Amino acid sequence: MAGFPEYRPRRLRRTVALRRMVRETSLTPEDLILPLFVRDGAGIRRPVASMPGVEQLSVDQLLEDARDAASLGIPAVLLFGLPPLKDERGSHGEAEDGVVQRAVRELKRELPELVVITDVCLCEYTTHGHCGLVEDGEVRNDPTLEMLARQALSHARAGADIVAPSDMMDGRVAAIRQTLDDEGFSEVAILSYAAKYASAFYGPFREAADSAPQFGDRQSYQMDPGNGDEGLREALMDIDEGADIVMVKPALAYLDVIWRVKEATGYPVCGYHVSGEYAAILAAAERGWLDGDRAMREALLSIRRAGADLVVTYWARNFARSLAGN
Repeated sequence: MAGFPEYRPRRLRRTVALRRMVRETSLTPEDLILPLFVRDGAGIRRPVASMPGVEQLSVDQLLEDARDAASLGIPAVLLFGLPPLKDERGSHGEAEDGVVQRAVRELKRELPELVVITDVCLCEYTTHGHCGLVEDGEVRNDPTLEMLARQALSHARAGADIVAPSDMMDGRVAAIRQTLDDEGFSEVAILSYAAKYASAFYGPFREAADSAPQFGDRQSYQMDPGNGDEGLREALMDIDEGADIVMVKPALAYLDVIWRVKEATGYPVCGYHVSGEYAAILAAAERGWLDGDRAMREALLSIRRAGADLVVTYWARNFARSLAGN
């Protein structure tokens, strides 16, 4: 490469048009997935205090937000359910008339082109708040697999395009894939939370989904933040079991893992810009420490630049509106 003065990189930075022409990584609404929280009732919009702009929604209100997202060019939503009742086994998660199942049916009826992704886990539906079945004070892996597979099947029957197991139980992708295939839903894709870390950045989400564990923590099944090699092994294992897309969560604190997974697998990779990452930027912006819009765009672009094909973000609609405005 020629050096200065022959090579002057600033020549291509002089104007907005020039910068856009040589931009290596793009971020568009088509790259984004909007998470939504659905609960029982009608006409409900319950703000989540720790996540400005995020609300718990009844199905009718969720339809309005999904319709808005689709009109802005956002191709997909990710649904989390808040059931009217919880039990030790998270039974409502697989109920035919569950909140997520009803929301899926309405979304596919009203917005058939919208890609509907459903979170598959027990934490939102259990009284203890853990992601698997608890026996003798321990989260049990293998007994949980059947529950997860039945929940995923109920979502597929309702019309989900993609199911997304977030529990981090070993073998759950294989169990879900086998069940879906056996029941005639081989076309339903699996987006696995492959490398999901035991992170400090989940706090606001647990308020939004009412899913905080009632005892202990999730370190026995979520990954240690110091482990990059393990994240790659988890992704490869999930792909071998039948995952169509693999996720790294959180995204900003684990950009290196996103990069490694993408480079090693060549599979579609999703980064989850999680609640704490989202809330931290908004809190700093509220105090005047950051330009919130610019910081959020930069954060999301960094996830794409690291190798993520898709980004789950609560700021999806804000980004799409800002793009339209510009």
